[in-house]
Amino acid sequence: MRGPGPDTGLRAADLHSSLSDPLLDVMNFLNEVTLRYPDAVSFGPGRPYDGFFEVDRISTYLDTYTRYLEQDLGRTPEEVRTALFQYGRTNGQIHELVARTIAQDEDIHTDPSGIVITVGCQEAMVLVLRALLADPDDVLLVTDPGYVGITGAARLLGAETVPVPEDGAGLDLDALRSTLAAVRARGKRPRALYVIPDFSNPSGTSMPTPKRHELLDLAAEEDLLLLEDNPYGFFSRTGERRPTLKSLDSRHRVIYFGSFAKTCFPGARVGYVLADQPVTGDDGRRTLLADELSKIKSMVTVNTPALAQAVIGGMLVAHDCRLRDANKDLIDFYRGNMEALLGALARHLPQDRWQVRWNVPDGGFFLVLTLPFAADNALLEESARDYGVIWTPMSSFYLGAGGEHQIRLSASYLTPDQIEEGVRRLASHLTRRMGQG
Repeated sequence: MRGPGPDTGLRAADLHSSLSDPLLDVMNFLNEVTLRYPDAVSFGPGRPYDGFFEVDRISTYLDTYTRYLEQDLGRTPEEVRTALFQYGRTNGQIHELVARTIAQDEDIHTDPSGIVITVGCQEAMVLVLRALLADPDDVLLVTDPGYVGITGAARLLGAETVPVPEDGAGLDLDALRSTLAAVRARGKRPRALYVIPDFSNPSGTSMPTPKRHELLDLAAEEDLLLLEDNPYGFFSRTGERRPTLKSLDSRHRVIYFGSFAKTCFPGARVGYVLADQPVTGDDGRRTLLADELSKIKSMVTVNTPALAQAVIGGMLVAHDCRLRDANKDLIDFYRGNMEALLGALARHLPQDRWQVRWNVPDGGFFLVLTLPFAADNALLEESARDYGVIWTPMSSFYLGAGGEHQIRLSASYLTPDQIEEGVRRLASHLTRRMGQG
């Protein structure tokens, strides 16, 4: 009887080509650096601040949601038990609460049937890309620099992504027009554009309201769908509120991604997508894009965990579906953190003295620092090891060349004192490298 052959393992060449893409190694490298230097001040993660999380509120929100099912919706004890313990509706259980919330917070008015509750916003992106990019010639446009989650998802699906540069006010619309023409000249179809209009990740830029209207008009003229992501919209530094693209959309051009990671808590892993575009089948039957996304979701995650939805649902009920009001203290905290970061940079790296510059975001978590030398992984390693400060190379956020002399700093996860100390350490490192210290 022959014994088993030698264990030769698997060859990387036999796995999906996206797994050898450097983009997919970015977060692993940053996590590795953070673990190796736990005492370093880290400007790396765009995570919410832990100090506002209270463990005992989880059970309180579960109780609130249970009462909502019983008293507001008239569910029997057996129906409540099923709602909390069973798989549940593929599109989600809290879609009506989400619809009320975005109506009150963002002036987005929609039928709840157009909402799919997802396992974080990342699943929403995968579902939408899988549905929209139906042909090998379909192309996804992304802002450059851009969020690695959307470009990574597209690469896992084998879809082509094409960058569109930003200017100082978000997406460069002239560059978008040129890019659309160039993509079509190659025989490809520009299917959708991913954009974060408010306090973009990673650059921190925001799109003025007139440009939002212009982008919507351009999308209609070019038959382009807009994938609007809005994780940071509450967190204005200046107090100015700009309308979301979706609230301005009267032509079903915008598919809207939402998440409760920043406004409630990330551990619940609950997000959603508003996809209310009509879809007409070959038989003439009309559905919504949300219904089509549900078919994909049923084969990916089956449903979003009922308990996670219940906790978020309880938070929405407890705050009368007004998260902007509920997040007032958090909004003030992040505003103060961004001001602290800008102030510390001005004190420790004054632009009239050192060869550095940075943008001044209107809000959000991130800003970009531009240096007179390369900001690569080797510099990051040196920064963490010798100076005790961590940041993110901006080159990680570009599809091609770009950002080689820039770093992203996140102000969200630290206290003002930690921000001050972190910038002091960063300034010590950078000025030494510039031969000034």
